[in-house]
Amino acid sequence: MTDFTPSDRGMMSGDSSHGSSAAGGDLMSLITTSLDRERFHEQHWEGSFNDYLGIVMDNPCVARNAFQRVYDMILGFGFERYRLFKKDLIRYHFFSDPLENGADGIFGLDTQLMQLVDVFKSAAKGYGTDRRILLLHGPVGSSKSTIARLLKKGMEKYSATPDGALYSYSWLLDEDCGPTAQTHEFPCPMHEDPLLLVPQEARERILERINEKYAAMEGSHGRIRLYGEVNPFCRKVMDDLMRHYGGDWSQVMSHVKVRRLVLSEKDRVGVGTFQPKDEKNQDSTELTGDINYRKIAQYGSDSDPRAFNFDGELCIANRGLCEFIEVLKLDVAFLYDLLGASQERLIKPKKFAQTYIDEVIIGHTNEPEYKKLQSNELMEAFRDRTIKIDVPYNIRLDDEIRIYQKDFGSDRIKQIHIAPHTLEVAAMWAVLTRLEEPKKAGVTRLQKLKLYNGKSIPGFTEDSVKELREEARREGMEGISPRYIQDKISNALVSSQAIEEGQINPFMIMNTLEEGLTHHSLINDEETKKAYREMLAIVLGEYEDIIKGEVQRAISADEDAIRRLCANYIENVRAYTQKERVKNKYTGKDEDPDERLMRSIEEKIDIPDSRKDDFRQEIMNYIGALALDGKKFEYNTNARLYKALELKLFEDQRDSIKLKNLVSSVVDDETQQKIDLLKKRMIENFGYNDRSAADVLNYVASIFARGDAKGE
Repeated sequence: MTDFTPSDRGMMSGDSSHGSSAAGGDLMSLITTSLDRERFHEQHWEGSFNDYLGIVMDNPCVARNAFQRVYDMILGFGFERYRLFKKDLIRYHFFSDPLENGADGIFGLDTQLMQLVDVFKSAAKGYGTDRRILLLHGPVGSSKSTIARLLKKGMEKYSATPDGALYSYSWLLDEDCGPTAQTHEFPCPMHEDPLLLVPQEARERILERINEKYAAMEGSHGRIRLYGEVNPFCRKVMDDLMRHYGGDWSQVMSHVKVRRLVLSEKDRVGVGTFQPKDEKNQDSTELTGDINYRKIAQYGSDSDPRAFNFDGELCIANRGLCEFIEVLKLDVAFLYDLLGASQERLIKPKKFAQTYIDEVIIGHTNEPEYKKLQSNELMEAFRDRTIKIDVPYNIRLDDEIRIYQKDFGSDRIKQIHIAPHTLEVAAMWAVLTRLEEPKKAGVTRLQKLKLYNGKSIPGFTEDSVKELREEARREGMEGISPRYIQDKISNALVSSQAIEEGQINPFMIMNTLEEGLTHHSLINDEETKKAYREMLAIVLGEYEDIIKGEVQRAISADEDAIRRLCANYIENVRAYTQKERVKNKYTGKDEDPDERLMRSIEEKIDIPDSRKDDFRQEIMNYIGALALDGKKFEYNTNARLYKALELKLFEDQRDSIKLKNLVSSVVDDETQQKIDLLKKRMIENFGYNDRSAADVLNYVASIFARGDAKGE
């Protein structure tokens, strides 16, 4: 082994050390240039109480209560109005999670989210809902926690912006919280608004001035209101200072330093979360704070507020929001604390007077727990103080698909190809399990799913869809959870078959979904499992129709051929309606319009013989109306005719391509070229890759082969 002297080591490492330092300097520069120091100083502003009064008069919004802030935050991200099934709805952009590019986006619950925002609106105006507990109620996996998480995350981000700025204060005192010096800083333990330091005698006049300005501001809601007094610690400090200065309040305020407040769940400032635990290891002090036993010796009493930690969840969430996870699993003692916290805005710390709070209290629970609450007569007071908002599963297919695209979209899953309609069939099955059986005769669940998704079906109007929705009282409150679907998609992605083939397809997903039912932890009823398996068969049938349609469009995607067919049809229709003859391009002779050609196209879209004259006249009138507007009629201008032309062309070309020969082991070169062209169209037009396109063509070919065999 070779020995190196210290000087040798330095010489050898000198160049690399110099290079590392340069690279480190580049990274340091990259980091520092990414930081916004000006914004940092804004968020850490400090000033006197007088400075704060000036800020309030310039911008009264800094003194809003928690409900006003939440409502303004949601509106700040914008919204859009739309109409669905004769009902006016609002989609609030905040719930799409623009804060993190849709990571916690919520889809398909616009009606329920409107109800939630309406509660915030009413509370912001002081109409009484600010004295209630918000209870999100729904099945597991219906995004109750996501809504609460979004609100907490939104409050944090909003408080860091100029629009959401809010302020608290600290006391400048001596080491023992005395008035003789201003050497130590003691923050208000409950992050209260400095305006609470204004004596009751002067509040009315101060608020009158502030509200004159607030009412004139665009987007203001209700009034700026102050509730109650400061917390026991600040009350003790203020009383001591008032005695020290002989009642000179302005001298007392010289000990106050106002500071900008940025809410943060991690720092336990303005955002709290409470979760039930073992009853033996949990008591109500976790909500309202507890005595600091080390300070009893210093201050001489356990009832001195300076010897108390105001660090309970309801204390630290003051000025913001407190989430209660599975709130109805809480011990009764905790629920009693919530009664006063909601109705009177008061909490009762141990050995201290009731203390005012200003916060949104939001809890969530599932169906079994809520039923227990309803049957418990002793909890009538709690039920009376809650506003229940149902959060069901999605019953709109497109919104359900978006949930899975968020986690399994092509932008996130790179290694494994997810064949077209894979997520769609999973979503379709999930929605089917959540729909109630239609009461109207002749309506299937699948038709109901399509109608809810905005698809028009002959014989159904907006009124009939509205009727379907109104008759279903518990739709979306039962069925398969999105979590189950996500788990099974994840299982399929890491399966040996997916890794070997480099893809997952709808068949793999449907197999995984069905296999999982056997051991589903929440479904013990065999009848339910049987019904869900039957719904998978319905989804399979619908998927077969979808891919047959895609193969048909791929076969009839020859634009020149379909354009020629359209021109031929229109020429014959024009001659028919004008009672003229058509010149045969090959023989040059005038002939009667080709009735056989026209009917072969019209029959594809179920135009009966008795209606053919009307349909042909409609087409000519349509072409004439376009001409008057200076527009040209193309083969794809009229949707119904375009579909008929596609189906006709498919029928004409299907035999020439001999699609059913795909299932044969022998395919001639000419047919193979046509099949390769089909695969190319499937890849370009519908998002398949080579493997998944071949699989679909083979499967559709087998369907046609079965159909031909039955025909024979």
